Amino acid sequence: MHSDARQLQPTPDLHVDGARFEPVRMAVLEGHASAGEVLLKPMMVGNDMLLVEIAEKAGVQVPAHSHDDHESVVYLISGRMSLTIGDKTFEAKAGDVWRHPIGVSHSSIALEDCVAIEVKSPPRKTWNQ
Repeated sequence: MHSDARQLQPTPDLHVDGARFEPVRMAVLEGHASAGEVLLKPMMVGNDMLLVEIAEKAGVQVPAHSHDDHESVVYLISGRMSLTIGDKTFEAKAGDVWRHPIGVSHSSIALEDCVAIEVKSPPRKTWNQ
């Protein structure tokens, strides 16, 4: 189990202007280096969830990893990705949604430039710059 250092505090504002968010380059996810440019915008933290915008360039590979302290749901806004979740592999296109259950290994390859929204519950910081 991870320490409480991964727990994020709720955003004090109920509304936030999206233009104020600066992307953060993700170098490491759950201790694994990603291959290629991944930009994150942590946008809103609630008591029980975190909303993050994720932008990946075509060819980015996010290595297999799992989370033992949260689950997430992802909505692909644009692009295409090859995803493996557990023992299932599929191709996601803009408008598709998928879930990363607690403890289930998952990985991805951006087949095109992609933008996605991920909601993590409970809110956890899983990346390092």
